[in-house]
Amino acid sequence: MSHASTPVIGIIGGSGLYQIDGLKDVTWKKVASPFGEPSDELCFGTLEGQRVVFLPRHGRGHRIAPSDINFRANVDALKRSGVTDLLSLSAVGSLREDLPPGVFVVVDQFIDRTFAREKSFFGTGLVAHVSMAKPVCSRLADAVMSACETLGVAARRGGTYLAMEGPQFSSLAESRLYRTWGCDVIGMTNMPEAKLAREAELCYATVAMVTDFDCWHPDHDAVTVDQVVSVLLGNAGKARGLVKQVAPLLGGHEGPCRQGCQRALDHALITAPEARDSALVQKLSAVAGRVLNR
Repeated sequence: MSHASTPVIGIIGGSGLYQIDGLKDVTWKKVASPFGEPSDELCFGTLEGQRVVFLPRHGRGHRIAPSDINFRANVDALKRSGVTDLLSLSAVGSLREDLPPGVFVVVDQFIDRTFAREKSFFGTGLVAHVSMAKPVCSRLADAVMSACETLGVAARRGGTYLAMEGPQFSSLAESRLYRTWGCDVIGMTNMPEAKLAREAELCYATVAMVTDFDCWHPDHDAVTVDQVVSVLLGNAGKARGLVKQVAPLLGGHEGPCRQGCQRALDHALITAPEARDSALVQKLSAVAGRVLNR
């Protein structure tokens, strides 16, 4: 998709967010990817006049564990569907006293502690190295914060998301360690999602929705499952309102990304053209077609 094309907003929904309110002209479609099966069919529709493509990260009914999510297929399928801007919503635990349950954190950094996932579209036969210094698109983050302010949703701009493998939660020692690293929230799903979005030249932002304090907090053990579920459902309701509010803000954007997200591969490909694996090049037709076909 050219930089002058009308934006198409991709929404990846995390725990508790399996549908979008107000979506019109809804069609669920299976989108084939050379990287395997996405988490579910993709939901195509319009929201406040803006084209939107929605994908439930864990599948409808929350069938897929974090480590089993095919992140490459998800991002590739969204890119093949014309998505230009990708907004990811995820449930997280808080590592800070001043980020209580119910707060949304528009993170701007990640620490990736996952180890059992495919983390790149590239590899032997076509090597590429993209920058992850600034993994979040500031334009998307600005739009999310503006929407939160309009809706009266408590939100914090900036923060570091610690991505753990799971499915178990942290030990107390791990939770305390991550706090010393300056991490703000902890979750299991936004890596390698953010890395793959960058390789696919998508503008990307994460909304980390705090459900509870991680186990470092002295009151952690007193929190019941019912309380966590209550916050989760409340966050999901706010997230649906946020998506409806932010879609037209993102849809009004014209021109290339000022941060360069849409040109992330300009200088990333290392393998000489004559040495590239033709089969891998074909698989990358959607993700990297802009640079491979020039």
